[in-house]
Amino acid sequence: MNTSAHIPSSDESGKLEKTHLRLGFVALSDAAPLVAAKLLEFGHAHGLTIELLKQPSWAAIRDKLLSGDLDAAHTLYGLVYGVQLGLGGPQTDMAVLMVLNRNGQGITVSKRLAAALDEHKTLPAALATLGRKPVFAQTFPTGTHAMWLYYWLASQGVHPLRDIESVVIPPPQMVDALAQDRLDGLCVGEPWNAVAQERGVGSTIAATSEVWPDHPEKVLASRRDFVTRYPNTARALVQTMLEACRWLDDDEHRVEIARWLAADEFVGVPAGSITPRLLNAGSNARRRPVQFFEDGTVNYPHPSEGAWFFTQFARWRMTDWRGDFARIASEVNQTDLYRRAAMNVGVTVHAQARNSLLIDGREWNGIADEAYVKAFAIRA
Repeated sequence: MNTSAHIPSSDESGKLEKTHLRLGFVALSDAAPLVAAKLLEFGHAHGLTIELLKQPSWAAIRDKLLSGDLDAAHTLYGLVYGVQLGLGGPQTDMAVLMVLNRNGQGITVSKRLAAALDEHKTLPAALATLGRKPVFAQTFPTGTHAMWLYYWLASQGVHPLRDIESVVIPPPQMVDALAQDRLDGLCVGEPWNAVAQERGVGSTIAATSEVWPDHPEKVLASRRDFVTRYPNTARALVQTMLEACRWLDDDEHRVEIARWLAADEFVGVPAGSITPRLLNAGSNARRRPVQFFEDGTVNYPHPSEGAWFFTQFARWRMTDWRGDFARIASEVNQTDLYRRAAMNVGVTVHAQARNSLLIDGREWNGIADEAYVKAFAIRA
């Protein structure tokens, strides 16, 4: 495994090694930074031309990043870390260039399960009324949605590896699967939770910000060799995406991006299904809206946040415990690159990670040690 953590020194001339970039995304509201960057041509000021390529699934994103068909992509934080460890595919050194958003995902259950939950109050009691093993969907085995779903289930007293069947379904296919009674619940990004509710086939009962308030979600990621071969280009790409994320902080701009996302080439659902959850997460104080910038507090790729995903992989025995998770996270997350890019576009660097209190009352302080994993009452 390549242990190089830092990008090489950029060409002092700043000349871009590559000017046309192919970026992948999946049909989700939080692809907004890529769509804004393309349609508003933020890349032109930084010497880049961006080509967006919609992908049918996170597996397709992974495969095309690894094959080189994509230079970089909007992708699940946990997917990048899974590939880094060689889980579910060939081990490849990966790079997290920046965080694209926080919050903005949900857990939606069937109308039948929602009614049972209203009646019986606890999730284990509600699941028992189904008379069979419940089926819940997430979007990628090591992805964020799987980790939020498993963490939430465990916090409710349900073992995600024993008490339910977990299946992988691409985000755009989830609502149909729920409508066809193939699922009892799902965890996915917007607008698919909103669409399920509008179609009357599901109820969103939790936001992932209730699991981990202001959690990191999608990242801009690439193979590590993209950064080492094209350091100036990689920096220009981060600068471009920071400009797009900053633009999205305005509610009027979010209304505008929702109209653009509605196009079939992007998400392909009415803007009315996208806008409300881009603007407002709900009345519950722990249901926080999706964040794209917030004066740059969203975007710094904290290795300590990334290491949390490694602890969950170990918790669910996707991988054995390793004492070097913190080191690997610091190699994957391109903090030096991010700092240079942020400085160039006047974005404050918020390098100090915050401690977070998760839904089960446990605090994540960024220390990835085995004791943290072993202290979970429910684990593999």
